[in-house]
Amino acid sequence: DRLRLENELRYAISQNELVLHYQPIVRASSGAVAGVEALIRWQHPTRGLLAPAHFISPAEVSGLIVPIGEWVIQTACRQLRQWQKKFDYPMTVALNLSARQFQHADLVAQIRTAIIESGIDPSTLEVEITESSAMQNAENTIFTLRELKQLGVKIAMDDFGTGYSSLSCLQRFAFSKVKIDRSFMADIESGSVNLAIVRAILGLCRDLRIDVIAEGVETAEQAALLRQENCRLLQGYLYGKPKPFLEVAADHAVTLLGQVHGRASASAAPLAVEKRTVHKPL
Repeated sequence: DRLRLENELRYAISQNELVLHYQPIVRASSGAVAGVEALIRWQHPTRGLLAPAHFISPAEVSGLIVPIGEWVIQTACRQLRQWQKKFDYPMTVALNLSARQFQHADLVAQIRTAIIESGIDPSTLEVEITESSAMQNAENTIFTLRELKQLGVKIAMDDFGTGYSSLSCLQRFAFSKVKIDRSFMADIESGSVNLAIVRAILGLCRDLRIDVIAEGVETAEQAALLRQENCRLLQGYLYGKPKPFLEVAADHAVTLLGQVHGRASASAAPLAVEKRTVHKPL
């Protein structure tokens, strides 16, 4: 079964059956879109749309994760550029990097090429890695993160709080952002232990000047509580499920255009400066 799946996946890569869906990341204060996370899907010819859980593990084992990851980087950067041009707004996109992809020798070169070819500002691209990926080869992780930061790319720690040494990772790797794992959203409204953990994470990151995204926000009550705790960025089904690029753009067009018009009415000069810097090539 695994061999058949690997062969089908090779065929899928050659036949452009892989697609990206995007989930909004919003500002807690206003609900305005701050960015999106790119999430891969497989449009299987007979089994329909498959989530990563159905094929990422075999892709890791077979090594196919490397060409798949490169396709994700190129596609996300290209679509981000289209989005920025459409709305004239510095939208950001976050990419998940698997452990094997992150340790690959050509990763930084792949990202550099995608940035140059798409014309995006590197600061509008963010890569996410988990603690386990970072700790597989700590010295290599430090070197790779340094190179990515030199490009201007932002680095986020995904699934924060679930690993055995998350605090050590924050100290050692100097992430610019952390994502609170969705598991901590359960029962957060009732003043549970999870709420105390979330408060502690937010306080720690505030002192370290690290931005925070709360993942898995599904109810208005959760969102209100996170706003009260000064969590600036939220992500979850409350704000939208992952969808194709054009659908997400259509869903949030009014919000995005409103942000652009608001900036323009406040001051035309800052908008002109932002237009020059957003699309600055390396």
